[in-house]
Amino acid sequence: MCENLVHHYRAILEHLGEDPQREGLLDTPKRAAKAMQYLCNGYEKNLDEVVNGALFESESEEMVIVRDIELYSLCEHHLLPFIGKAHVAYIPTGKVIGLSKVARIVDMYARRLQIQENLTRQIADAVMSVTNAAGVGVVIEAKHMCMMMRGVEKQNSVMTSSAMLGNFRRSTNTRQEFLQLIRGQ
Repeated sequence: MCENLVHHYRAILEHLGEDPQREGLLDTPKRAAKAMQYLCNGYEKNLDEVVNGALFESESEEMVIVRDIELYSLCEHHLLPFIGKAHVAYIPTGKVIGLSKVARIVDMYARRLQIQENLTRQIADAVMSVTNAAGVGVVIEAKHMCMMMRGVEKQNSVMTSSAMLGNFRRSTNTRQEFLQLIRGQ
């Protein structure tokens, strides 16, 4: 536990006009520091460790899609959560990545202070670099608490971002197939 972080959370409570010594808040600075460290644990990970060599020979040249990977991240502008799902696809060129590793890549980047647009591109770049795929497509759909809880307070807005690399960028047919498949059509 980072005592410095605990100290800063205690100071935040005081600056908000709260008494960190009242019963309900006694352990809040420690709990908040622990939660923030967990929510930002992506900084402690790197791509090689996450993938851990889980690449397997395959003759498949057809699109591989992992849909509906839930994600939780923190907006770098307000430190408020955005919550949603990622859809990740790639076209193998001799190797496929272990299924759980796609979700772990999403988590590694999501557990950093982020904007959704960058998160989408980071996931696509990572999958491309690890698999040497012919193409990678990533779509993220998320609800942002910074838009729901403050500012314009729009409860039903969903942000969609995409990153298309290689064949997903060059081929309209490949891109359309991916988009149709993630929508279950």
